Amino acid sequence: MAQRSRDASSLEQLLTAERTSTLHRIAALTRDWDAIVESSTLVSVDDEHDPEGATIAFERSQIDSLIGQAQQRLTDLDHALERVRDGTYGRCERCGAAIGAERLVARPTARTCISCANAR
Repeated sequence: MAQRSRDASSLEQLLTAERTSTLHRIAALTRDWDAIVESSTLVSVDDEHDPEGATIAFERSQIDSLIGQAQQRLTDLDHALERVRDGTYGRCERCGAAIGAERLVARPTARTCISCANAR
């Protein structure tokens, strides 16, 4: 029981560190987004006809996508932390089987075992 408690504690620390890193990433991407928006308001840009407009639109779109991915990662990390705290981490949410250690190392936020993930 003490080993399980230590494992859960270290796992919670790892997930929390990843969560903090993800929050920093979101903040940095948001700053980048704001800088692009601010710079584009300082000049008259017609995205459709200005050769630079397409680049600005692409950069905005790319950063928007990266922010969305980081926000999804944050949600996944929050769910993983909840599962650690309630003792269900490492159990497949579909079939209840244990999620393989290799899968959890590769994807610490995995919610399903590899069999259920492949079935999707």
